[in-house]
Amino acid sequence: MIREIITYPNKLLKQKSTPVVDFDDKLHSLLDDMYETMISKNGIGLAAIQISIPLNVLIINLPNEDDEQTKDTLIEIINPKIIEQKGSMLYTEGCLSVPEYFDDVSRAQKIEVQYQDRDGKTISCIYEDLMAIAFQHECDHLKGELFIEKLSFLKRKKFEKDWKKKLKGKK
Repeated sequence: MIREIITYPNKLLKQKSTPVVDFDDKLHSLLDDMYETMISKNGIGLAAIQISIPLNVLIINLPNEDDEQTKDTLIEIINPKIIEQKGSMLYTEGCLSVPEYFDDVSRAQKIEVQYQDRDGKTISCIYEDLMAIAFQHECDHLKGELFIEKLSFLKRKKFEKDWKKKLKGKK
C-alpha cells in the first residue's frame, strides 16, 4: 500500500524515532508499504518517520547499472547504528520530504554500520560512496534531522525564503 509522505515543515519530521522491538507481521507490512511508497515517488531511500511512523526503520534501494531498482537489491534496515565513519565526500542530495530541492551536503565517504533485518538478525557492513551517503541521510531522519539542516547559514536562509514562496504558491 502506498502511504502519504509528509513534507517539510511538518513537525513530525523533527521527532526522534524509537527502537523496534517486535519483528512481526506488522513490521513486515510496514517495510512492504515503505518500498511501494518509495518506488512510487522515485526515491532511493525512505525512513518510517517520513510516512508518520516514528520507528527506527529505513529502506535503501540504489539503482543498478541500468538505472533500475529491483526488490532483490532492497536493503531493509532496522535499529541502525553507525559504528565508524571515515573520509568525507560532497554529494548533491534530495529528499522525498523536501520535494524538488537539491543541494550539496558533506558526509562521511565510508561507514561501518550495524543493524537488524526484518527478522531481527543482526547485520554488520561497510558501506562506501552513495550507499554510505544514503544510509547517513536516512539515519538522520530517525534522529529528527533533515539534510537542509546541514546547509550553510546563507544557503539555509535562501532555502527557507524560497520554500515559503513555494508553499504560498500551492495554496
